Amino acid sequence: MSRKEQLEAFGQLLDIMDELREKCPWDRKQTFESLRVQTIEESYELTEAILANDMDEVKKELGDLLLHIVFYAKMGSEQGKFDIADVINSLCQKLIYRHPHVFGDEKANSAEAVLQNWEQLKLKEKGRKPSVLSGVPKSLPALVKAYRIQDKTHSVGFDWPEREQVWAKVEEELQEFKTELQADPSSKATESEFGDLLFSLVNAARLYKINPENALDSTNLKFISRFNYLEEQIKKNGKTLKDTTLEEMDQLWNEAKKVVG
Repeated sequence: MSRKEQLEAFGQLLDIMDELREKCPWDRKQTFESLRVQTIEESYELTEAILANDMDEVKKELGDLLLHIVFYAKMGSEQGKFDIADVINSLCQKLIYRHPHVFGDEKANSAEAVLQNWEQLKLKEKGRKPSVLSGVPKSLPALVKAYRIQDKTHSVGFDWPEREQVWAKVEEELQEFKTELQADPSSKATESEFGDLLFSLVNAARLYKINPENALDSTNLKFISRFNYLEEQIKKNGKTLKDTTLEEMDQLWNEAKKVVG
């Protein structure tokens, strides 16, 4: 598709949004607050499509997210705050400013150097709080937030000199968790130490170029697939989960690992 066709398609979307906002009772009723949760849901649905490597679904979910962006811009325009052009122009200015190695005279020969420059430029931007971590959204899920916190502090040099050193920290946190667990399994201290252990494991994942969110999501999907197989086999045998012993379920689980992966 040519650039002209792409622009025409985007223009049609803007026209449709105008019509919906004017003539559809549901669309006319929406606010920034009412759409917020749906936007989060659409982001997760896009993530699922990406993990499934379903490009047709990725295309559809990207469309749903784009609709939300256009929707927010339309409401911003109605309030006299901003419109879609302001959104796009602001993004273009940011991209140009944060890529001086592309649009300026700076040098960056690796992705690592680009990320370090990006974080430094963010701190210099007008209105930014003078903190490396100020750009981490408070509403992020905890696992993603931990990864972003560690990634950002890494960009300013706060990191292990050698990645292998992280395992000593993981072991230290594991022992501290076990100590609290033995003292009082239900205490806040035990919960806190478990959080420290998770944080150290996320750090280890980052150092070894593993995205912990993707890794855990993949494991979740694998577990669901295996457990579904287990349930199906139990039903085929005319039994229920309550009628099945742990030993029988364990046998079916091992069988599922071979059948469904």
